[in-house]
Amino acid sequence: MKTSMDFRSVRLAAGLVLLLSAVLSLGSLLPQQGVFSVSPFVVTIVGKYLSYAFLALAIDLVWGFAGILTLGHAAFFALGGYAMGMYLTREIGARGVYGNAHLPDFMVFLSWSDLPWYWMGSEHFAVSVLLVLLVPGALAALFGWLAFRSRVSGVYLSIITQALTFALMLAFFQNGLGFGGNNGLTDFKDVLGFDLHQARTRAALLALTGVFLAGSLMLARWVVSGRFGRLLVAVRDAESRTRFMGYRPDHAKLLVWILSAMIAAVGGAFYVLQVGIINPGEFTPGNSIEAVIWVAVGGRGTLSGAVLGAVLVNFGKTLFTAWMPEFWLYGLGFLFIATTLFLPCGLVGLVGSMGGRAGRNARTDPTPELVEPGRDEE
Repeated sequence: MKTSMDFRSVRLAAGLVLLLSAVLSLGSLLPQQGVFSVSPFVVTIVGKYLSYAFLALAIDLVWGFAGILTLGHAAFFALGGYAMGMYLTREIGARGVYGNAHLPDFMVFLSWSDLPWYWMGSEHFAVSVLLVLLVPGALAALFGWLAFRSRVSGVYLSIITQALTFALMLAFFQNGLGFGGNNGLTDFKDVLGFDLHQARTRAALLALTGVFLAGSLMLARWVVSGRFGRLLVAVRDAESRTRFMGYRPDHAKLLVWILSAMIAAVGGAFYVLQVGIINPGEFTPGNSIEAVIWVAVGGRGTLSGAVLGAVLVNFGKTLFTAWMPEFWLYGLGFLFIATTLFLPCGLVGLVGSMGGRAGRNARTDPTPELVEPGRDEE
């Protein structure tokens, strides 16, 4: 797979994300009886799609440019969600079912007497934002250092990443870990004093999701469009040759791996703010595999294709599961097979190839020679 280093579509995608989020946010503030009003359901569902786009973008960074097929990136997405969920849970305070201002309801129900040490500081928004970035980043740094230093790659690395998210899922299902067990964290009231159920708050969250997603797109474009991006592509296509030339492929892969984990975690934080729940089901390996399909459908190694694939596939999932929910997994599998066989470069690659073919045809069209009046052609 040849990666285009042009990325002109990234700016367009970032602009469309900003436009979509702004229009829907403003529309949700209009009277619900109006023609241009946007329902709260649409705001929530689009916010969820854009949150998933962070995860797809993160996977495209490591898979499309470094050749790391990860089947466990949902772990970083879920960790970011739990970090934000801890803050939102502490914001409930005495308004919970048991009226305890210091312990979440599930801890009171389980007869916990003290708040675990790793919950300390989670009542502060700034601390929670740091946790959103640092906890997944630290896990990615540790995992990546061990894996890339040992030169684990290919299908073996994919299996290990899948095992990582599966192990975290099993751990977070345990009530003793202190994260709500099977039920997870939910019933959030407000964020920074703003009611999460108010239309203005939800509109602002959707707009912020669009801004941060557009910013993440431009950040990813900046990272992969320079010398570091060319090094990543070289590592992906010829890792041994790159190493023989004096570069350290493990260092390059580790840096982009940590960055992608943080981007996925930001998406998880926005997901929790808008959907209102986080539970161990978000660690499910199937979520990571589904996210890989989003990237493949949109276009691996294009950045904008990852965002497009996440939005379109999840929109299709919403429609398909409403009509025939029992056949969704078959449809998803068929979509992946069809993309692999007929659209190996995804939707963005298809549009790019069609545009390039049209441009070449326009440049090669023969121009008829002009003959001066009164002169016969030889």
